[in-house]
Amino acid sequence: MKFSGKVVLITGGAQGIGKETAKQFLQEGARVVICDYDESAGSNALEELKSEHVTFLQVDVTDSSQIEEMVQTTIGMHGRIDVLINNAGITLDGFLTKMKETDWEKVIAVNLSGVFKCTKAVAPIMLNQGSGVILNASSVVGLYGNIGQTNYAATKAGVIGLTKSWAKEFGPKGIRVNAVAPGFIETGMTAAVPEKILNVMKEKTPLKKLGKPADIAAAYLFLASDQANYINGTILSVDGGLVI
Repeated sequence: MKFSGKVVLITGGAQGIGKETAKQFLQEGARVVICDYDESAGSNALEELKSEHVTFLQVDVTDSSQIEEMVQTTIGMHGRIDVLINNAGITLDGFLTKMKETDWEKVIAVNLSGVFKCTKAVAPIMLNQGSGVILNASSVVGLYGNIGQTNYAATKAGVIGLTKSWAKEFGPKGIRVNAVAPGFIETGMTAAVPEKILNVMKEKTPLKKLGKPADIAAAYLFLASDQANYINGTILSVDGGLVI
């Protein structure tokens, strides 16, 4: 199996794309640590995944002390971290003129600062190992913007900047850094979207359908694998051709 003996840490790993990503890495032999703010979802994920090689840690990615504890606990259990997937994210949408500053700050704290803090905590481990892969969750919105998502788009564009900067910074040390930019994906976030809007999303996508969490998980799996060992600083769009 591709990831036999490898240790994979996934933030926002208890639901949706994160949980499916954990599932696919487990199937390929990895030892997976899923980290999430939602303890109940974490317990449910463990029950669903049914593997002795998965662990759940409750972590708030806006809290540096909790992140440091997450890293130290993972090292205590496994002795290393081979892959970090910065998947945790939230949305608090609204038009700019109506957006509360607190909604701006919350989304920035989780989606952008959380990526910074988690990577800053894990990077020294990978540098000591002389190897590692860091994968960040961006979005089609980070590439092209979207009405009503000023805060979300800003964070996902910021993640692209972090990804490219870290690819240059860590590449010479044996650490690859890439990002995935999903299009419209069927997750808990889209479950609350009216059917009319979902149909518009499908029509905008050349493949005429929404993506599945498994599609994004497969992209993470590839980018983390040795098959992608010359891919660094790339933003991989997984969007059914939406941005053509």
